[in-house]
Amino acid sequence: MSSARGRDTVGSVKLPALLHSVSYAGFWGQARLSLEDFVDKAADLGYGGVMLTAKRPHLSILDFDAAARARLRAHLERRKLHHVVIAGYNNLTADLEHADIPHREIQVHYIGELARLARDLGASIVRIFTGYENPASTYTAQWNLIVSALQECSRRAAEFDVIIGVQNHHDFACGFESHFDLIGAVGEPNCRALFDAWSPALHGADLDAAARLMGPVTAHTTVACYDKRPRYSYDAQVINYTPQSPYVQAVPAGEGFIDNAAFLASLCANGFTGSVGYEMCSPLLDRSGKGAGSIENLDLYARRFLEYFGSLP
Repeated sequence: MSSARGRDTVGSVKLPALLHSVSYAGFWGQARLSLEDFVDKAADLGYGGVMLTAKRPHLSILDFDAAARARLRAHLERRKLHHVVIAGYNNLTADLEHADIPHREIQVHYIGELARLARDLGASIVRIFTGYENPASTYTAQWNLIVSALQECSRRAAEFDVIIGVQNHHDFACGFESHFDLIGAVGEPNCRALFDAWSPALHGADLDAAARLMGPVTAHTTVACYDKRPRYSYDAQVINYTPQSPYVQAVPAGEGFIDNAAFLASLCANGFTGSVGYEMCSPLLDRSGKGAGSIENLDLYARRFLEYFGSLP
């Protein structure tokens, strides 16, 4: 395993390591850094690139005009963060209850503007989601809506030489077989998967089978490490407990129930040559002694990932 800055080898494949700015955006009561300070943090920790959260308090298209984009790009280049992914936030099936509101047009425009932003920052990928299943329409109608929207997004992004990366986190196409089907249905060369182990692991799917299928169509994968904490509801009538869905607790890299090492190895063995991100996108356990949401704890987790990534065979 190479220990070069932000680059590691899984098998014979060199992969850049990216840190997701959502980790330092303060959304879960954790310490928050400005976007500029986050860039410095990622560089100082030793990452080779960043995924930038494309909403406030970080990289909102409302706040970054041409001059601000130029300054940010210069900052990224100065800190030698050569691999950049833009993390969009969309839901293509939102508010189907009100067909008179052109939500799909609004979201396609937003994603197109993220592609322009990516071009301006020297980024190669815009991460997007599909949609949450909406009871106001049928499954098939929503699937077709998502496919057509992704086709238009991809064509618009192609003007900027940017990949649209579909992440498996929303309801539609979160199963790996459906994710593969979706990329094929869109049929655009710059529409790729951003396929993570987190979803199929929670589904109880075969991670090796998932990686074998998705490796050739995946442009980036994000690692987040979790363990399951059992939950129960007390039933006084029987003086006993009823099991509930477990709470999924974020833990440091190398811990938890997801075999990220085997997943990455299989992904690479089956054609993956993209980048690997790390994110802290939920409450953490305190391993620093300074508080779960402290900057010291965030830094400990971020360093631990680089150590873990650097130890992979």
